[in-house]
Amino acid sequence: MQFHLDATCNLARACTLITKHSTIKTPIFMPVGTAASVKSLDSKDLIDLLDTSIILANTYHLYLRPGDEVIASFGGLHQFTNYPKSFLTDSGGFQAFSLSQISKIFDEGIEFKSHIDGSKHLFTPKKVIDIQYNLNSDIMMVLDDLIALPASKERVKLSIERTIKWAKESLSYHQQLGAKNNLFAIIQGGINLEFRKRCAEELAQMEFDGFAIGGLSVGEENSKMYEVVEWTTQFMPVEKPRYLMGVGTPEDLVEAIERGVDMFDCVMPTRNARNGTLFTTFGRLNIKSSKHKKSSHPIDPNCNCYTCKNYSLGYLHHLFKAKELTYYRLASLHNLYYYLNLMKEAREAIIENRYPSFKKEFYQRREDETRG
Repeated sequence: MQFHLDATCNLARACTLITKHSTIKTPIFMPVGTAASVKSLDSKDLIDLLDTSIILANTYHLYLRPGDEVIASFGGLHQFTNYPKSFLTDSGGFQAFSLSQISKIFDEGIEFKSHIDGSKHLFTPKKVIDIQYNLNSDIMMVLDDLIALPASKERVKLSIERTIKWAKESLSYHQQLGAKNNLFAIIQGGINLEFRKRCAEELAQMEFDGFAIGGLSVGEENSKMYEVVEWTTQFMPVEKPRYLMGVGTPEDLVEAIERGVDMFDCVMPTRNARNGTLFTTFGRLNIKSSKHKKSSHPIDPNCNCYTCKNYSLGYLHHLFKAKELTYYRLASLHNLYYYLNLMKEAREAIIENRYPSFKKEFYQRREDETRG
């Protein structure tokens, strides 16, 4: 993997990340393909209509179904999905957190029961590396100990100690296997700034290819999340990519970029699309509203996505009400285009050294629409 810092504007960064499969210009948003599929879209949509360079797939879910060995028999995720660009795979730590009622965390790893058939499994740092090598993702994540917030100081301390221990085990095993793919560490610590500092500094001493901030957007206030992000990025290596996991709204992305983050992922654009919420330059739009029934306008007159160039609000409103499957594709295309285009605009603003004014205009457009 090659990484180059192209430009900065205060803490905001524009970078280039090159893997075996694609060149990634940051800031970047990675669409989430949980089961090796971005819901309602195919690889041609992702390449031809959205111009994506990297998407995320889910280690936990692919391990359970169809099985990482099945995907390995196809040659890995790229051949299995016919998506030729880069894949990032998580490690299953978040799924252990989100499915906590059927999982247990020990010092050696995470024991859980399959949500599909109830079978028992154990994820260890080595096990999730083996799975991800079978998936052959370009960027692999270490196993980490994610906790809900608020949490006791003792539990947060245990979380970072386990996360550091598992990171060491993961890196050592990854190197034994030849380090053919790229491995990112995950910084934990809740909203405790000293724990975040300790975790970041200890991980930064290790030869990881990149570093992620995990364990946020899990119950804390947005202002606290932004504080933790700004605090943590100062302890992350300047010459390596910085990834904020599972975050979030367009506002979250704009704020986190200002604080030095390069990479993002979240199910929000596709999930919200399916539920009737569309993202626009002037804020959120509810396609369920009857006021759109006879509208011949696009979702967003400022948007150049496939959906906005070809279909009206009235048609999309009809599709949603009729529960037609075409709605999910068209809405998902729009929301993901909005997110990806927002990242391109942010990158341009950083390169032109005008990110503060870009951020101001981003919020101003929303305020103007609200007043109107």
